[in-house]
Amino acid sequence: MRKAFSLIELMIVIVIIGVVYTLAINNFQKIEEEATKVNLHTLKEYLQKFPHAENVKFLCLNQCTSCNIFVDGEKQKDLEGVFDGMLDEDIKVYRFDFNLGVVQQTPEIYFNQEDVEEDVCFSYTIDEQGIGEQVLIEYKKEVYDYSSFFGSIPIYETLQDAIDAKNKLAQEILK
Repeated sequence: MRKAFSLIELMIVIVIIGVVYTLAINNFQKIEEEATKVNLHTLKEYLQKFPHAENVKFLCLNQCTSCNIFVDGEKQKDLEGVFDGMLDEDIKVYRFDFNLGVVQQTPEIYFNQEDVEEDVCFSYTIDEQGIGEQVLIEYKKEVYDYSSFFGSIPIYETLQDAIDAKNKLAQEILK
């Protein structure tokens, strides 16, 4: 009957722990590297990569000087500060309604952990099914159409171009 592990068994365990640790660190570094490549054209796709049960939210506060990602309501600490400076207060978010046309959205209300209301500059949420908010985002002379469920995000030069594309799609559907 043995009372201890052999040296070889202990070394095997240490090697396994080392491999698992290395893989975990590499995954975190890849997430941070991808975060530096995120812009409004790739934001929706980037958020869909986060494993979540309820939702993933990209939230920018204080005139868009501070942006963070929240997964199921929990702030992602390892990405803190990575998105700062990605946007500024010139961003505008619209919802398209076939009857009303384009309606500018008012920013949501956000309370931090100390229950203090903070100024929300921009937010975008993807639900548990991977479906994001159906909005048009105008920023730096480009309009990003987040209303498609599949495929890449179309970019238009003006808000009017986006409206024309939406109306054309509505006419095709009604035929």
